[in-house]
Amino acid sequence: MHFEILVEDLSGKKALDILIQKIVSAHHTFNIHPYRGIGHIPKNLNNPTNANTNLLLDQLPMQLRAYGKSYANDPTKVVIVVCDLDNNCLKTFRQELFRVLNSCNPKPETRFCIAIEEGEAWLLGDIPAIKVAYPKAKDNVLKRYQNDSICGTWELLADAIFTGGSNALGKKPWYVIGKEKSAWAQKITPHMNVDKNASPSFCYFRDKIREMI
Repeated sequence: MHFEILVEDLSGKKALDILIQKIVSAHHTFNIHPYRGIGHIPKNLNNPTNANTNLLLDQLPMQLRAYGKSYANDPTKVVIVVCDLDNNCLKTFRQELFRVLNSCNPKPETRFCIAIEEGEAWLLGDIPAIKVAYPKAKDNVLKRYQNDSICGTWELLADAIFTGGSNALGKKPWYVIGKEKSAWAQKITPHMNVDKNASPSFCYFRDKIREMI
């Protein structure tokens, strides 16, 4: 199988570059395409006004149509869209994503995998890996996390491992925050056990990929 994986930012790519290799065997292939943020699904799917922005959802109608034309007759190629739920309603958000997919003719084989609430939830699904990567991580912060809860996920992880916590990191420019998130992904994911992750949304992602193969 070959997987084309669309993610909303560089930290997501850094994490999946390592995690995918833990999920599938070496003879399967993948490309991971990071965007500069999640963006919004265009209201007019046939003529999106913001299709030139490098944001995942803004580009999604055009991207899925292109994959549909390229992969329509090849069942060995699958598109995986990975994005954060943030504060959206999961049911409504998935309906909107399928609205985009159903507008394609032909449709590419596609799976939507949504991190709840944010991509850092998948890191927090493996507390032992965090402790290996960051031995001084604050246990009292990590212990209060409930998997896939809507709680300000990256902020909680920052409170556990970043000097000064989310209060200090949140005052920095967005690109500094993004760079720090990428560093977390690179340091934690090598130690993660994908078969023992406690995040339901990560397990959904893992199992969808394995179903394909």
